[in-house]
Amino acid sequence: MNENFNEKKQYYIFADLHIHSRFSRACSKDLNVENLVKWARVKGLGLLGTGDFTHPIWLNELKEKLKQKNANGIYYFEDENEFPFILTSEISLIYTQERGRKVHLVILAPSFEIVDKINNWLDTKGRRDYDGRPIFKISCRDFVAKMQEIDENIEIIPAHIWTPYFGVFGSQSGFDSLKEAFGDKLNRIHSIETGISSDPEMNWKVKDLENISIISFSDSHSYWPWRLGRESTIFDKSKGLSYKEIIRQIRENDFIGTIETDPAYGKYHFDGHANCKFSSSPEETKKLNGICPVCKKPLTIGVDSRVEDLSGNSFYKNKKMFYKILPLHEVISLNYGKGMNTKFIWAIYNKLIKEFNNEFNILLNISKEDLLKFVDENLANLIILNRKGKINVIPGYDGEYGKAVLDKDIQKRLF
Repeated sequence: MNENFNEKKQYYIFADLHIHSRFSRACSKDLNVENLVKWARVKGLGLLGTGDFTHPIWLNELKEKLKQKNANGIYYFEDENEFPFILTSEISLIYTQERGRKVHLVILAPSFEIVDKINNWLDTKGRRDYDGRPIFKISCRDFVAKMQEIDENIEIIPAHIWTPYFGVFGSQSGFDSLKEAFGDKLNRIHSIETGISSDPEMNWKVKDLENISIISFSDSHSYWPWRLGRESTIFDKSKGLSYKEIIRQIRENDFIGTIETDPAYGKYHFDGHANCKFSSSPEETKKLNGICPVCKKPLTIGVDSRVEDLSGNSFYKNKKMFYKILPLHEVISLNYGKGMNTKFIWAIYNKLIKEFNNEFNILLNISKEDLLKFVDENLANLIILNRKGKINVIPGYDGEYGKAVLDKDIQKRLF
């Protein structure tokens, strides 16, 4: 469903509201506000979530470095310009409800005052200081009920809903419906996050999601542009930028669209066993009765199979456009067969950013003719193929990322 920018592109604001700080497990130790702002601009993002506002040290840094211009829920980092943030965090709920449940939720909050109230309540339930994404023994329903009690403007978004271990629909930890997870507080859930292993088209199949906004954020653990913003949501800023307006667009399914990584690229798209180096499609898994042919143990069931299991007669309305693209570093690396973080790849990337301002502009907007002024024809063709969502990806499985593959035949046929 990739398509060109339209006449409203001047009102687009690309937002990544699910990220992490250096205080979350397995995150870059150089993650700070300054680096996030620097690379968000390079990526083409116009709005970031803070991530990890439950962590005491990170929260103090946020309070020191981010300021409001007015009481509209947007906080700014001021350097030579201004960069806007919304206060966000992620929480891990691990509890028992008939069977063990493990669910990650993203939290959006309208002010530091509300964040303090959230944290004060969490302090009565356990510790917050050991990880930027703390774990609490609270049910989804009870957590959402408490957030509503604290402030009606707090927004809760089920994170990466299909991942096997911590997605609300995950094969290992989740539920078969949002009603099961949130009970009488289902009306407080307005959206879900696709996660890297799914895209809107997959989610449109699921009847349980017919009235739910389908949004995307990166869950980034670093500030590098092949992670930050790789999945993001495009909001309409024509009515001004405020927390209230962003929440309205989420709640009313009134945003513009999303940026999606090819879902095959996700770490849990197919079924399989990483240790056995075996993966399978949903159809193959059924033939195997869910058993790994290498170790004879049950396969880790991935996103594609779970979506098929929960698919029904869905008539999803108000479908949003989405761009299915790989990050620019990935495309350059694929073209030249060199590592993404090598000097060679960075030199080409930096040259393109210098000429065309930011990565999203290059990936979505710059013509082939203009690209050819600075890169060779093969790379220009590959950037256009990426824009059309036509780069092939060998699906990821059981914690292993998918791998993009270069199909020279496709390039020859299309160009």
